[in-house]
Amino acid sequence: MGCPSELGPRVRTHTKLHRLSALALLLVLAACAAKPAKPPPRTPEVGYVVITTQTVPLMIELAGRTSAYETSEVRPQVNGVIKARRFVEGSIVHQGQTLYEIDPSLYRAAVAQAQANLANAEATREAAEAKAARYKPLADIEAVSKQDYTDARAAANQAAAQVAQTRAALETARINLRFTSVPAPISGRIGRSLVTTGALVTSGQATALTTIQRLDPIFVDIQQSSADLLALRRALAAGGVAPATAAVRLTLEDGSDYGSVGRVEFAEPVVDQNTGTVTLRATFPNPKGLLLPGMYVRARFIQSMAQNAILAPQEGVSRDPRGNATVYLVGPGNKAVSRAVRADRTVGDKWLVTEGLAPGDKVIVEGLEKVKPNQPVRPVPAGSAPRRQAGGQSGGQSGGQSGGRGGGPGGRGPGGPGADSGAPRPGY
Repeated sequence: MGCPSELGPRVRTHTKLHRLSALALLLVLAACAAKPAKPPPRTPEVGYVVITTQTVPLMIELAGRTSAYETSEVRPQVNGVIKARRFVEGSIVHQGQTLYEIDPSLYRAAVAQAQANLANAEATREAAEAKAARYKPLADIEAVSKQDYTDARAAANQAAAQVAQTRAALETARINLRFTSVPAPISGRIGRSLVTTGALVTSGQATALTTIQRLDPIFVDIQQSSADLLALRRALAAGGVAPATAAVRLTLEDGSDYGSVGRVEFAEPVVDQNTGTVTLRATFPNPKGLLLPGMYVRARFIQSMAQNAILAPQEGVSRDPRGNATVYLVGPGNKAVSRAVRADRTVGDKWLVTEGLAPGDKVIVEGLEKVKPNQPVRPVPAGSAPRRQAGGQSGGQSGGQSGGRGGGPGGRGPGGPGADSGAPRPGY
């Protein structure tokens, strides 16, 4: 052990160190006591829309092809050689207009022969009738036998029948002569000629001389699934939907709208066994000839009107990997409630919900990124200004930095300057 004089400085040094340590500990405890407590997590603010019912037109879009309103294949009705063609290919022809001329020489001769046969038959008839007229009084006085009069009367009747027969033959010959000028059966646009001058044609041949098509108006044959048509008829029978007017619009192959509006005329009463579809036929005006037979088009029309339908915004409907649709609702006590719904088709930018929602339900469409089932939320009408939460920064500042109400782009931050403004968005 050292002497007291040597221990004194060491004791004083340790005492100073203890004092400094105690002072530092007091400062740390004071700092911990002054630090504020961590604020509780904020309740997420969500925007909602109120569900209502309305009458919704159910628009469908189906594939179709155009076909001519009338089509006529021109064929010869007599045999002969084509002498001339009297039309321009691709032009408009009118009913009764001469298209081809067949050499008429043989048919003119046949007409002359039939006329001569008729003259001969008429002369024979006159002689037979005169003889029968002379025999009648002679038979009455028994100057000739009654049998002779009967034979004369029969000969006169046969001569009259022969006249009628030859007159019919003359008419046939004249008809055949008229058929040497091949007319247009209908009015329309004529195609290319399949025969040339000098070609031999025959009556009833399989190959047509040309084809005429009437294109104004024009048909559009639309194919619809028989299952969809069956579902529509059941819905009409149940009263859930009402029939709509059959006005149709067309989208052409280049994606443009045709412009003129057509109408559905009828639906075929049979189902195509190969495709399982039913053909709906619509009629469209085609004054400029823009539509040609065989063109592929898309037909859009309102087939029915859904009564008391419910539409939900697409941003409020989510689907699981199996495709099942769910929505979040503002439930009792302002808690988020998950509910499964049935949404099989879209109407514009909304889902048509057939099961799971009722009028008055509040569907959350904004702030869904921070919502969990049964979590408390602060509901505000969708599209309203963000509100300021007590004891914190405005939601507009924090939300503007993070990108929105739900923390993503396009939303709003929780709370913010301004009062709760705006009403529930109508029309849902």
